[in-house]
Amino acid sequence: MTEAPAATGQSAPRPLTDRAGPVRAGEELDVAAVDRWLRELRPNLAGPPTVTQYSGGASNWTYRLAYGEGGAGGDFILRRPPAGTKAKSAHDMAREFRVQQALKPVFPWVPTMVGLCQDDRVIGADFYVMERIAGIIPRANLPRGLTLDEGAVRRLCLAMVDKLVALHRVDPEAAGLAALGKGDGYCRRQVEGWSGRYEKARTWNVPTFRTVRAWLAANTPADSAACVIHNDWRFDNLVLDAADPTHVIGVLDWEMATIGDPLMDLGGALAYWVQADDDFIMRSIRRQPTHLAGMLTRDEVVARYLAAMGDRLDANAVDWTFYEVFGLFRLAVIAQQIYYRYHHRQTRNPAFKRFWLLVTYLDWRCRRILRRAGR
Repeated sequence: MTEAPAATGQSAPRPLTDRAGPVRAGEELDVAAVDRWLRELRPNLAGPPTVTQYSGGASNWTYRLAYGEGGAGGDFILRRPPAGTKAKSAHDMAREFRVQQALKPVFPWVPTMVGLCQDDRVIGADFYVMERIAGIIPRANLPRGLTLDEGAVRRLCLAMVDKLVALHRVDPEAAGLAALGKGDGYCRRQVEGWSGRYEKARTWNVPTFRTVRAWLAANTPADSAACVIHNDWRFDNLVLDAADPTHVIGVLDWEMATIGDPLMDLGGALAYWVQADDDFIMRSIRRQPTHLAGMLTRDEVVARYLAAMGDRLDANAVDWTFYEVFGLFRLAVIAQQIYYRYHHRQTRNPAFKRFWLLVTYLDWRCRRILRRAGR
């Protein structure tokens, strides 16, 4: 696939593997049907594609369609909902496609859209195809064979924050995305919505979050602004340049993008931000390389972001405690929704067995933040 050459503080080149692998049983594509449909949009494709599937992400099924050796004749990503999905609103391929298509001219790090298919006769479900961005996707650890020195890690971290700033500076009207918004009250709707989701997903062995939820409800600020937000901003949704891994060349996974409060987007992102000096439990859930020497701390990320957005947000008026606690509470609800499925035997994935402990820990962490802030 790609290689990381010796430059900008990284190690000597070694192949970096793509996470796409064999298609899972029961999730096969009708390759011939997809190929016929795709050739109407790209008629010069040579030969049938090699199809692999990405293991990451539980929401929608994602495949790579590589034409020619290594995708040299055309390299695409196909996204479709899981089989048996009844409510299209839960896996809205058309929305996901159109958000990215509208963003591309004003936020060039979005993948290039190829086409949207809403004809069930092709594969029995809506799907869309986009061009694959070839590069490095950082996960919990950097890929084997790639090491960055402290200066390079810092540049990568700053690039990540600065791309979020660039997204939040996109004009929703100019991008044609203003209709995604529901008007003022985004923060209030989020607090109420996630609190309701927790109630529905709560099991007997997790805390009520009563103190945290009551504090969030009583201290919800007015919206700081209304802009395009990603809603799942993490390193593993970025694509890095293989020739210079401190350079972001793509941003993926726009399924939850909407018009909302930019500080809520940042708070959600920092809930996943695990520092090297965090406690053992927090370090055990790390999903991105934020522990590396050179990474900014959460406080430094907030400071960098607020300074960059200073002409749009009043840093002195920002009560960061609210956004930090909300981000962690939202993460707890996500974890509890997953654990609920395990608890009720809707999935037997052993990785979810102890998620109730994570939920309990996040309640403690939120209350500790409130105590330290004197709330």
